[in-house]
Amino acid sequence: MYTFYYSPGTASLVVHAALLEIGAPYRLERVDFDKDQQHSAEYLRLNPRGQVPTLVIDGKPYFESAALLMILAERHPEAKLAPPPGSALRPDWYQWIVFLTTTFGANFRQWFYPPDLGSHEHPPAVRDALRRKIEDSWSLLDEHLQQHGPYMLGAEFSAADLLATMYMRWSRNMPKPALEWPALRRLADLVRSRPSWVRLCELEGLTDWRG
Repeated sequence: MYTFYYSPGTASLVVHAALLEIGAPYRLERVDFDKDQQHSAEYLRLNPRGQVPTLVIDGKPYFESAALLMILAERHPEAKLAPPPGSALRPDWYQWIVFLTTTFGANFRQWFYPPDLGSHEHPPAVRDALRRKIEDSWSLLDEHLQQHGPYMLGAEFSAADLLATMYMRWSRNMPKPALEWPALRRLADLVRSRPSWVRLCELEGLTDWRG
């Protein structure tokens, strides 16, 4: 059994959705950010970065959402979170997992956490630059999906779609949310109709952006 440390709606969301797709047993442990539990000595022994998610596998804790997706995909090939090793689509899957994590992960982190850049609130020019970076990436993904969709890898669902949908949800209150791009909206609707996403929202108490 896995033990999964999470906080609702955060970067742990995509791994939680993957666990639900897999159907393997796991124990859910909420990390209360309001109580700063992510920086407690107990939690820092599991995850020295003081972030979520953390997934305990065979007694050993691991972190980083993209890495956990890759681990789960390899441990549970029957769930089809990734194309099989050696298949023509496996390199595409790595490409999009890394692109989504490094491009969106970094830009959203800076968007939501101005102190990371040394200020309480972003100056307008910095905020506008981050907005444009994020929107440019949405445009790139939308063009890809229009040509090769409806999923990130074409006709078949994978964990890359869960990752893209998590970031789309994060954009819901931005000046131009991801759902304003038509192919991205189609992908989001497909993912949000999956039983795993419906159950995820129930377990994490997410009542907005459900469909």
